[in-house]
Amino acid sequence: MRTAEGEEARHLPPAEALRRRLERLIGAPATEGNALVPLRNGDEIFPAMLSAVRAARHTVDMMTFVYWRGEIAREFAEALSERARAGVRVRLLLDAFGSRPIEKDLLREMDEAGVQVSWFRKPLWISPFKQNHRCHRKVLLVDEQVAFTGGVGIAEEWCGDARDRHEWRDTHVELRGPAVDGLAAAFAQNWAECCAELFDGRDRFTEQPPAGDCVVQVVRGSASIGWQDMQTLLRVIIETAEKRLRLATAYFAPDAYFIGLLCAAARRGVDVEILLPGRYTDKRVCQLAGQNHYEELLACGVRIWQYQPTMMHAKIITVDGIASLVGSTNINRRSLDHDEEVMLAVLDEAFTARLDAHFDEDVTRSEPVCPRRWRTRPPLQRAGELLVAPIRRFL
Repeated sequence: MRTAEGEEARHLPPAEALRRRLERLIGAPATEGNALVPLRNGDEIFPAMLSAVRAARHTVDMMTFVYWRGEIAREFAEALSERARAGVRVRLLLDAFGSRPIEKDLLREMDEAGVQVSWFRKPLWISPFKQNHRCHRKVLLVDEQVAFTGGVGIAEEWCGDARDRHEWRDTHVELRGPAVDGLAAAFAQNWAECCAELFDGRDRFTEQPPAGDCVVQVVRGSASIGWQDMQTLLRVIIETAEKRLRLATAYFAPDAYFIGLLCAAARRGVDVEILLPGRYTDKRVCQLAGQNHYEELLACGVRIWQYQPTMMHAKIITVDGIASLVGSTNINRRSLDHDEEVMLAVLDEAFTARLDAHFDEDVTRSEPVCPRRWRTRPPLQRAGELLVAPIRRFL
C-alpha cells in the first residue's frame, strides 16, 4: 500500500527528488545560493587559483595530493610566500606520498616566509596500514569566501590546454556561496590530524551570502573499512539515472558491484557513456584492471571512449542533464575504499549542461572501444588484465 508521503515524493521534480535522496541517504544537507564556474585545463585553472591567492587578505588554506616540480610549482610557492609575508595566514597541507617529489628549496622558501606547511601521514611516522590511506583531496580556500576543488595537482603536467601528451586534460571548479563551508570542513578534517591548532583569530567564521542559484551538496569520503559516503553517492547517482549517465575518470577499476550498477542502468534503457584515458596514462596497471571489465560493460550496451590527445585526468559524472558530480574521486577501489576524497554534488541544469558540452568535445577527440574488436583482443592483453586482478583493490 502506497503512503501519501510516498506519492508526494514520487511526484517531486527530478532534481528535487534526487536532492532528497542524497540528503537522507548521506546525511549531509545541500545548500542553495551557490555559484560555480567550471574551469577546464591548466590555462583556465591555474590563473584563477593564483589570482584568488594573490588577492587574499586574511587566510589561505590549501591541500593537495600532488605538488611536484616545474615553473607552476614555483609560481604557487611564490604566491603563497608573498601572502604569508604580507601577514595573511597561509596553511598548506601536502600528502606525504603524493607530494614527495616537491623541490626542497620551495619548501624552504615557504617556511622562511611563514607558510605553515604540514604533511599528511609521513611514511616514517605511521604504521604500514595507515600508509595505504592517503589524502587525495584538492581544495583551495581563500578568505573563507571562495574555494576551488577538482582533479588538478600542482605540476607541469596540468599546464596548457590538453593540446598534446604533455598537457593533461582536467577539470576544476571555482565555488562561492554556502557550500564553501563544506570544502572548509574537508580541509579542517585533514588538518586536524596533522596539527594541534585547528583555528586562530584570523578565522572570521563569516556568514556565506548567496552567490548564485546552484544547489550543492559537499560529500566527503574518508579512509575507512566498509561502506562509506562516497560509495553511497555514486550508487544513488547511478540508480537515479533514467535517460543518460556520463562518467569521465582518470582511473577506472571498480569492483564487481559497481560494474553491476552500470550494467543495470544500461539494461533499463539509460544511455551510459564512460570516458577514460587511451594510450596516454600514468598508471597502466590501473588501466589494465579496468579493461578487465570492458567486455561485460560493452555487452550490456555501455559505450566506452578512450581519450587520445593526452592523459584524461578529470573526475566528472553527469546524470539526466539535471545533476553532476565533480571533485577528486576516481572510480577505482583506491578512491572508494582507501583515500580521503571530496566531491560536489551539483543540482543545476545550466552547470550540468556546461560539463556535458565539455564531454561532447572530449568525445570528438576520443576513439570508441568497439565490442567486436575488443572480444578479439590479443592474448597478451588478456594476460595483463588477469595478472593485475589480484591487486585491483589497491589501484
